[in-house]
Amino acid sequence: MGLFDFLSDKGEKKPVTPVTNPAPAGNTDFFGNANQTTAATGDTYTVVSGDSLSKIAKHHYGDAAKWHQIYDANKATIGANPDHIEVGQVLTLPKL
Repeated sequence: MGLFDFLSDKGEKKPVTPVTNPAPAGNTDFFGNANQTTAATGDTYTVVSGDSLSKIAKHHYGDAAKWHQIYDANKATIGANPDHIEVGQVLTLPKL
């Protein structure tokens, strides 16, 4: 049945409503798959303007010197220079 058939038909036929699947609870990636590693290792944090690893560590752990733990958990995301984090990066905050 095409669009014109639907419009010209005077019956009680209605278009099929697409089913939306609810988002799974917890951490998921772009495709909705559960992110097991993030859920098992701790919380996540999205970098905002003015952030540094020491500021994030001070805010979440109460000790700026714990920035090393955040860096170690996020080397693949941050890269070789821990001073170069970018706005919008999602970092894993390990449980200490």
